[in-house]
Amino acid sequence: MLTYDLQDVPGPIYLALSRCIKEDITCGRLHAGEHLPSKRALARNNGVSTITVQNAYDQLVSEGYVVAQERRGYFVAALGTVPQVRPPQSHLVIPERTEKTIFDFSANHTEVEQFPFSVWAKLTREMLTQHKEEMLQVSPCGGVAVLRQALAGHLASFRGMAVDPAQIIVGAGTEYLYGLLIQLLGRNHVYGIETPGYRKLQQIYEHQGVRCTCADMDEQGVRVAALETAGAEIAHICPNHHFPTGITMPISRRYELLAWANQSPVRYIIEDDYDSEFRLKGRPLPTLQSIDASGRVIYMNTFSKSLTSSIRISYMVLPVTLAKRFYQELSFYACTVPILEQYTLAAFIRRGHFERHINRMRRHYGRKREQVLAIIRAQLPSCICRVLENDSGLHFLLELRTEVPDQLIQHRLAAQGIRIHSLEDYQLTEQPVSQHRFLLNYSNLDLDKLPQALQALHEAIRKE
Repeated sequence: MLTYDLQDVPGPIYLALSRCIKEDITCGRLHAGEHLPSKRALARNNGVSTITVQNAYDQLVSEGYVVAQERRGYFVAALGTVPQVRPPQSHLVIPERTEKTIFDFSANHTEVEQFPFSVWAKLTREMLTQHKEEMLQVSPCGGVAVLRQALAGHLASFRGMAVDPAQIIVGAGTEYLYGLLIQLLGRNHVYGIETPGYRKLQQIYEHQGVRCTCADMDEQGVRVAALETAGAEIAHICPNHHFPTGITMPISRRYELLAWANQSPVRYIIEDDYDSEFRLKGRPLPTLQSIDASGRVIYMNTFSKSLTSSIRISYMVLPVTLAKRFYQELSFYACTVPILEQYTLAAFIRRGHFERHINRMRRHYGRKREQVLAIIRAQLPSCICRVLENDSGLHFLLELRTEVPDQLIQHRLAAQGIRIHSLEDYQLTEQPVSQHRFLLNYSNLDLDKLPQALQALHEAIRKE
């Protein structure tokens, strides 16, 4: 009689019983054609109900391990040759950060208390009620029409961009959209990115199997001559508030870039409008896309800064010719953003909540920026510290006068649980030279802990 230990097993008992019988079959303890015990006998012997045994046998029948014969019972199925030696099992190890971080100068998360939870929750409930049928449908490849229309209206009023909603493609994060762009533009082109720049961008392009080169920058942004030297055909740039330098590209360089793109039909510019909403003085600068008369600029933006890092909603605006090609070649893709979130965001924008939220956050970040700068002035003497900023975005650079290498400064701080990124960390080409410029992202800084962290930084730059 088959007897198993079914005490304290995780999950339903019938599944545990079916696993035990299955193991006896695959290991050869039960042979093909062997008559299995009746439901009543097996239940009595293992202290379970006949319903449990019935469910276990039904599961084994559905998986093909057992055959049921009317009025005769259950028999072991013929499985053919079953491997008796199982391959070694390996454990999946996910790398985790081992050091304990108590303060991070460069963390780019948004503050939890600043997210408009009550408005978002109200709109979510309303959308669930009003759009029940739509919630059960597959999203169109570019995103639902109401969201694309809302985004087109926002871009027209906020960024001076006249775009057709059909040009807008919505996706769950910019990384996903980069993958779509590579498929759309082709893997046989050379993609050029800025250095210093976003290292993940380089990793994405390389892992997508395309050739990625780097073009250096000057005080006006990426150099066109550097793009030419690198052989770039697609230029991926951040002209309005470059990460990490904070440089804002002047209009003369923008027209120079557009002229470069117009020299070849395969050249395009991917304009990443990262955190452009937070220009603290005056209106945001015009986008490259808004002054592009030849359809060479692909505009990209995300809500990770303007709303919260956890909302994976990004979008791109394709030139008309590329938009037509997208719908011809890639329309089989479904939009990766859930329908509910698309409708909620559309209502959030259309009803003016997004504009009010941005205005409120500008005031909040403006006050916080002044507080951070005041604490820096109080903690670090002006003779050793200079702030490099342009009243835009949510980060700036802190230039320190010291002879201590950047990596040693970072190592000293890490020993105290303090993380900081230097500009050297974002150099993507040759061996970088210490410039003693460090990234300070103030969007989520703990102002109470900032003085102590700056004091530790002051001590770390002293030559011993």
